[in-house]
Amino acid sequence: MSDRDTWRPQWADVAVSLALLSRLPVRVDVSWAEARGAHQCWAYSVAGLILGTISAAAAWLGMAAQLPVLAIGFLIVATTAFVTGAMHYDGLADSLDGLWGGWTPAQRLEIMKDSHIGVYGVVGLVSFLGLQAALYGQLTNQDIWPVIGIMAMSRAVMVPVMAWLPNARASGLSAQVGRPTRSTATLAILIGVIVALITGAWPAVFGAALAAWAVGAIAKQKIGGQTGDILGATQQVAEASALICVIALT
Repeated sequence: MSDRDTWRPQWADVAVSLALLSRLPVRVDVSWAEARGAHQCWAYSVAGLILGTISAAAAWLGMAAQLPVLAIGFLIVATTAFVTGAMHYDGLADSLDGLWGGWTPAQRLEIMKDSHIGVYGVVGLVSFLGLQAALYGQLTNQDIWPVIGIMAMSRAVMVPVMAWLPNARASGLSAQVGRPTRSTATLAILIGVIVALITGAWPAVFGAALAAWAVGAIAKQKIGGQTGDILGATQQVAEASALICVIALT
């Protein structure tokens, strides 16, 4: 029985998830990863933990250099964008352009495939970059550890969206990975929740979950499912929503 047929977490899944969600130089057996399919998605929250730790370290350096809080916030955003290849920001921009720039599901999907960025994407990117930088700056002025929980939780919620919604197109990264099982999605969320609780970012659980549900519902209504761009948008909206909840409730 293949790995695709038998679900059980494996440590190599962390490397596969990091290779998918970042530009970190990790070694991956491509043929094994392809056979593994969506079973590795439980490790998205672990990848978020690692990426959050890197961003928190960058914030700590900014604090040691006595940078203004807003500069530290932008340092976190820039570090995350650099380490991930800005893939989630790209997904956010493409999703905004497609979901609000087209009139039919087919037209929306076609716009999302276009490498050019439109006005919805520009406004969305500027708004989210500024909002995240301002919120991260304020957060690190209080405590640096929740940064890790927020980044883990915002990536964990991508997995239930993948399990909940069908692929809106037959090609693309999301279709290639496949749809995770309920067990995979549950483990991803469980790890994200544990990391959020340990790092003092417990409100991120509610903020990220609400954002993921909202983005998923909009995608289902407008294009009938999810794509890699929708998942990127899910992560970005979940991150911003989690940040707002953590600052408001702690």
